[in-house]
Amino acid sequence: MIKRFFMSERNMMAAILVNAAIIFTLYFPAYRHNEWLEFIDHLFILFFVLEALVKLYTLKPKAYFDNAWNRFDFIIVVGSLPSLLVQFVPIPDTSLLVILRLFRLVRLVRFIRFVPHLSSVISGLGRALQASVFVLMSLLFLNVLIAIFTCHFFSGIAPEYFGDPLISSYSIFQMFTVEGWNEIPATIAQRLQQSGEPRGIFGVSFLIGITRLYFVLVVLLGGVFGMSLANAVFVDEMTMDNNALLEDKIDDLQREIQELKELLQRKN
Repeated sequence: MIKRFFMSERNMMAAILVNAAIIFTLYFPAYRHNEWLEFIDHLFILFFVLEALVKLYTLKPKAYFDNAWNRFDFIIVVGSLPSLLVQFVPIPDTSLLVILRLFRLVRLVRFIRFVPHLSSVISGLGRALQASVFVLMSLLFLNVLIAIFTCHFFSGIAPEYFGDPLISSYSIFQMFTVEGWNEIPATIAQRLQQSGEPRGIFGVSFLIGITRLYFVLVVLLGGVFGMSLANAVFVDEMTMDNNALLEDKIDDLQREIQELKELLQRKN
């Protein structure tokens, strides 16, 4: 009975979900140091240790560790054991206490193994990352190029956005994700108006217009075209398995149609 309970994937998934709910509740300020919730959380650690022991006894160590998921589960269980020290050993260093408590979160990673068709998802993710490398590198180069260019012209006007190449790269990346793209040129325009001094042969109004046009082009180039291209390549590779399955079905259908035609021709 006990063996059957611990060998059931459905039971283990339910235990992980309940444990996740307990951990979720523990991070609310009102329940952060609730003794009963802490006690239940520690019981779950012992529960998962018992699960590993039962599986080791039932499957034997060689068969148990031959399975990749079992090795993964074992590492997670061992990694969560240090959080038990908080209960039994007085630890004065609060930073160490926080680290030990964080080990409880590692147990939730085990839920990944219950994701349907996980192998297909991982395979598609690997293909998508490989196919996206060139696009991502191009976006990175474009980001750095625009960041340096923008830093050259606007570092004195808006140092919080373009004070150095690193800050500038982050601001440009924000624009690529269409985040705050209108706030930055508005800030620069406001400061140009406040200065009221013409720069070279150009007036303030002309510089404000050029600034707004420049940042619109940045958003269009990196945010609309660049990020859309990266997303399109990534999604296309992720769904390639579905396309391949559909192509196989079409090939089978064409083969059956051809066989049917040949059969009709023979009868005629």
